Amino acid sequence: MPHDTPPTWTPSDASPGEPRPAKDPREPRLAKDPGEPRPAEGPEEPRQLRRILRLFRPYRARLAVVGLLVCAASLVSVATPFLLKEILDTAIPQGRTGLLTLLALGMVLSAVVTSVFGVLQTLISTTVGQQVMHDLRTAVYGRLQRMSLAFFTRTRTGEVQSRIANDIGGMQATVTSTATSLVSNSTSVIATVVAMLALDWRLTVVSLLLLPLFVWISRRVGRERKKIATERQKQMAAMAATVTESLSVSGILLGRTMGRADSLTRSFADESAELVRLEVRSNMAGRWRMAVITIVMAAMPAVLYWSAGLTFQMGGPTVSIGTLVAFVSLQQGLFRPAVSLLSTGVQIQTSLALFQRIFEYLDLPVDITERDRPVSLERVKGEVRFEGVEFRYDPEGAPVLEGIDITVPAGGSLAVVGPTGSGKSTLSYLVPRLYDVTAGRVTLDGVDVRDLDFDTLARAVGVVSQETYLFHASVADNLRFAKPDATDEELHAAARAAQIHDHIAALPDGYDTVVGERGHRFSGGEKQRLAIARTILRDPPVLILDEATSALDTRTEHAVQRAIDALSADRTTLTIAHRLSTVRGADQIVVLDGGRAVERGTHEELLAGNGRYAALVRRDTLLEPAP
Repeated sequence: MPHDTPPTWTPSDASPGEPRPAKDPREPRLAKDPGEPRPAEGPEEPRQLRRILRLFRPYRARLAVVGLLVCAASLVSVATPFLLKEILDTAIPQGRTGLLTLLALGMVLSAVVTSVFGVLQTLISTTVGQQVMHDLRTAVYGRLQRMSLAFFTRTRTGEVQSRIANDIGGMQATVTSTATSLVSNSTSVIATVVAMLALDWRLTVVSLLLLPLFVWISRRVGRERKKIATERQKQMAAMAATVTESLSVSGILLGRTMGRADSLTRSFADESAELVRLEVRSNMAGRWRMAVITIVMAAMPAVLYWSAGLTFQMGGPTVSIGTLVAFVSLQQGLFRPAVSLLSTGVQIQTSLALFQRIFEYLDLPVDITERDRPVSLERVKGEVRFEGVEFRYDPEGAPVLEGIDITVPAGGSLAVVGPTGSGKSTLSYLVPRLYDVTAGRVTLDGVDVRDLDFDTLARAVGVVSQETYLFHASVADNLRFAKPDATDEELHAAARAAQIHDHIAALPDGYDTVVGERGHRFSGGEKQRLAIARTILRDPPVLILDEATSALDTRTEHAVQRAIDALSADRTTLTIAHRLSTVRGADQIVVLDGGRAVERGTHEELLAGNGRYAALVRRDTLLEPAP
């Protein structure tokens, strides 16, 4: 977000703590906030299920192998009750030891084959499931990398992290085992039912009478758990956002200095308690109804024995002991996959809420995109033009910028000044396409920046902002982020140009020193000089300095300014200035007010005009601290 409207931080609020400018209309309008997805219900569910199945399409060959292994294992396991029937009805009554041995060995072999097939299917299906999760994580991360700056000014960092970590992590069991479980249990159920019909159709009818009721109960439980899962993931996202914000270095500093540590702890405890309540509800939802199904199915053997005995006493057709034992064995074999199928259905219903949250991010429209055939510039001279530029966050709102016509020749320098909220930072962000104009165009060497490929634009434009971001890594790694193949000599040269080499070299670990979270082991001026060294290493022909020294004291500013002067040499430079002392030597100074360029000229010309710029200089002089 432009520094003209700095964000506020509200760590204990349930709503995102982002700035509240008018929203960019091209950004997606999520349900209430990005952490509150719309649950897929009714006609949405079949479409969503088809989309989930498409995730497995690249791995259908391996899934076909899994299907064959599952079918083979199911068929082999169904043979065991028939072998048992022959043992009880033939081998033992007739004293046929050889047949008894073969049948017993057959039962052992069946168990061995089933186990081997099970291990192989688990290996393949788990590998496929993890690959699908990898694809989802990568797709979401890649999508977010392409989102415009406006999206991230409205979305809490913890919310984004929760989508990638908690939501995708919560789908692990579903993605890695559900497909195999469906195939395995469906095959087992079908094969078992066919075998039961082959043994005795009457007992089969008795066994399956309550199946439709069980299916209906499981669907109701699934819908209930899905609703709770949506609430649970939202709560997890809120808690993750609170942790990310309040336990960062900046968050700890703010909480301690404001005396809010206890308040933050209580707020976190409240969120954690709410998560406990949702977790308990999720685990207990429909538990009694599913327990009834388990009890009924476990009682079925007693019902079968009772039915067979009653039929025999009433003079009906008799069932042999072997057939009855084999049938009960099949029925018990049917119990496990049938319950598993019902549980899988419940799990799928629950996971739909997680998939919906992930698909919501994957469906975010990307408004800043490359052309189908973008222009690539081998050598960028650095001429920048703003031609009739207009920019609005909201098409129905007032323009942030309007009627901007500025030319900065290659190697020239432009300073943009004006009161807070005048659109200075927004103007500079149009050059690297952090935002796109809503009218007019911005050109680089005569080419509309929207026509350039992203690589050319990234190589051509470097940005040094007021808020320096450093990774929790070594100094060398932070510098090499701009140029991964940079040699140590290149790092040292860039650091010398940025007036920071001597300080780094004096550290115990030198360039291997870890900078800490967001660079908090270094002062503000040192971090700025590291950022400048990083930009020098990248060597962009166009440089944007977005109030790079506004947060520094006068002495530190002078040191950083010397580094900036080294960086700006022979480059096209756009400086967004708060302190006017830093822009007096600019080739051209533009004064923005209310999104319009109200004055332009050199420092001397604007002072002589005694207009807005002269008033700003007088104010700046009064505010300048005494040496």
